[in-house]
Amino acid sequence: MPLTSATITRLEKAAVDNGFDQETERGPEWLGFSSTQAPLQIWLTALEEGLFIAAFSQQNVVRALSALGEVFSGALPAGASGARCVVDIPALHHLVRRAFQLSKTLPDELLHTFVKKTATLPRTTEAERLVVQRVGQVIFRGGLIEYGEGTCAITGLALPELLRASHIKPWADCERDAERLDVFNGLLLAPHLDAAFDRGFMTVADEGTVMVSTALGVNDRRILGLAEPLRVRSLADGHRDYLSWHRARVFR
Repeated sequence: MPLTSATITRLEKAAVDNGFDQETERGPEWLGFSSTQAPLQIWLTALEEGLFIAAFSQQNVVRALSALGEVFSGALPAGASGARCVVDIPALHHLVRRAFQLSKTLPDELLHTFVKKTATLPRTTEAERLVVQRVGQVIFRGGLIEYGEGTCAITGLALPELLRASHIKPWADCERDAERLDVFNGLLLAPHLDAAFDRGFMTVADEGTVMVSTALGVNDRRILGLAEPLRVRSLADGHRDYLSWHRARVFR
């Protein structure tokens, strides 16, 4: 069924407000959009039942959106790898925004940004290499804030200014820039949790449970907010190899 002018306006707003600032396609059933800030293409449509559909060009983004909406199994526009279905416009805005965030941060995207920004920087001296490292750390932090939606992965603290981009496998221990800039090699944490994680006083199990070292006494656990059971709110498969490394090499 062709989209009405009112529906087209709502779909356009959902795209533009959430980072997809270029219209690429206008058909009777789907509107296509791309972004000047992210590599993802999306297509939006609406069904008679009041449902809204977003289709995406990247399969890794589709997989990462599994917690939002439902799988849409109908016909997709050419170039789409998968689609999700949501029940209202606010949910569509959230879905599109999350897709935008993921497409900027999922494996290789941060690395591509790093390569572009450091291509002309010298790396001969230690001071020059530190400059390159700082550029990478800024990119990593920005990507982790996008991926984590600006909230602590454990507490939910939503003040990005206070949060730390904590590498699971430290920068110095990574063998390749692809590991250093992998968003799955990080957790966005409140400062006290970042310090405890970095020094091995806590780690995270594969299912997300926070494990606290016996090196921390009862009173210290209470002061740090680690006396009660905690868990990481959302883990992807990509986190697990890094967490295994942390448990084996850093956790006390």
